[in-house]
Amino acid sequence: MSISRPCDECRETPPLAIEGRRDFLVKSAASVAALGTFLPSVWAGGEKKPSAESYAGELYTSLTDEQRKILCFKTNDPLRQKVSANWAITKPKIESFNPKQVEMVERIVKGLASPEGYEKFRKQMEDDSGGIGEYHVAFFGKPGDHDFEFEMTGRHVTMRADGGPNAGPAFGGVMIYGHQCETDPEAPTHPGNVFWYQALRANEVFKALDPNQRKTALVRVAPKEDAIQHRKNGYPGLRVGEMSADQKGLVKQVMADLLAPYRKEDADEVLAILTANGGLEKTHLAFFQVDQAGKSVDLGDDGVWDIWRLEGPGFVWHFRGAPHVHTYVNIARV
Repeated sequence: MSISRPCDECRETPPLAIEGRRDFLVKSAASVAALGTFLPSVWAGGEKKPSAESYAGELYTSLTDEQRKILCFKTNDPLRQKVSANWAITKPKIESFNPKQVEMVERIVKGLASPEGYEKFRKQMEDDSGGIGEYHVAFFGKPGDHDFEFEMTGRHVTMRADGGPNAGPAFGGVMIYGHQCETDPEAPTHPGNVFWYQALRANEVFKALDPNQRKTALVRVAPKEDAIQHRKNGYPGLRVGEMSADQKGLVKQVMADLLAPYRKEDADEVLAILTANGGLEKTHLAFFQVDQAGKSVDLGDDGVWDIWRLEGPGFVWHFRGAPHVHTYVNIARV
């Protein structure tokens, strides 16, 4: 059963102008090793995860002719580039699939996540929409195609399985996650929100900054949450390269928390792309005071900044925590 929550921000947005897919990312062991010291420990010693892409292939093969007419598109279909915090990429809900197909979708999601991340995504989907059955999927291309991709969308979710690392931008393209579980949308502590810990970690960095650094890191007006097209310069906030060693260590912890919900292959690719684009030191960390309408986004006026962004060459991770969590991610080699 679908759960309906009022949210003016959870509306469909027009397609974004997103960079084209790169042909291949050559990841050197040295690149990953340079950043790998802050990979989430949730992956350490874990058993090898099943392939989300292999399950996506199985699901594709199981589709009826009628399902394929509705769910399958060419690899270059413009629908693939459209992103929103709340939309149905195709009309049928997953709950309309046969039980075996529903199980395969669940396995795809599990394959895209770390063990702890899978539990977070399950809770988020249950809280926000009533469970994974309320979400929607599409296929671009066919299994075995270089650019084949499975995509799932819905309330606070855009997830992709695209052949794993080396097949395109990180996560297969723009990725979205979020959560609204609060009975009080203005509660500054976001009780029960499975992703709020990421904002608390980012605010640890702000607390560690000196007064002059805070002036640079604290930006008046937040950009639109879906303003995630890559740019070459003009990044808001404080450049990580200008921070002290201890402060940089805290930023690395932020990155680890951001990557923790996802499978190791995708996290490794993010780090490799980040290195290829010049490294973490070229990214900027910004915290924002008001939204586009001039309304304060510091819920509770507690100095814990609800909206913040990591941005640099080929890298945008925009976290919006007011009134609840919406996060847009766009990472690609430039």
